[in-house]
Amino acid sequence: MQIEVHGLSKRYLREWIFRDLTHTFQPGSATAILGPNGSGKSTLLNTLSGQLLPSQGMLTYSWQGKPVAVDDVPRLLAYCAPYLEVVEELTLTELLHFHTRFKPLRPGLTPQKLIELMYLENSRHKLVRDFSSGMKQRLKLALALYADAPLLLLDEPTTNLDRVGVAWYLEHAHATIAERTVLVSSNVPEEYEFCPNRLNVTDFGARAAR
Repeated sequence: MQIEVHGLSKRYLREWIFRDLTHTFQPGSATAILGPNGSGKSTLLNTLSGQLLPSQGMLTYSWQGKPVAVDDVPRLLAYCAPYLEVVEELTLTELLHFHTRFKPLRPGLTPQKLIELMYLENSRHKLVRDFSSGMKQRLKLALALYADAPLLLLDEPTTNLDRVGVAWYLEHAHATIAERTVLVSSNVPEEYEFCPNRLNVTDFGARAAR
């Protein structure tokens, strides 16, 4: 998916978060959105995803050479962030069957196979609310990484992961980013080491407020 940004700006009250961003995120590219804590990385990511309206500027989307309306972007988007929740009242198996009704997995992948990829076979009948924070994060990452979606957004993807979990994330990120447009919001180099493109929010008039 291609995202073209022209003069993109966002402010809350009188405080500008970022201003005058002009950039094209090409299909098949991986870009790290960088900046210190509070600089507006998550706000920029949410604006690029169409979930927040910009204060100024324009966003246009296209996929396979055809324009995409902003209302259709969620159908083509996979998103993982610490502030996004999953349905914790379901078991892992129930959640995967429910989730994939709305966001299908990549061709040939089944919920059972995804459980195996997450190394959560012993927790398939466990309520998600009883998962550790690291297990929940691995679940959210897997749902995004293995979604059949050309646009992948990851916000602080290794939050709550231990060293084994970080290694899992990097292995599966490398395995799933080909031919997708990937944006990773982070200030931890390990999280975005596979991104050849870098975009620093502070270069576009960001303020330490969100």
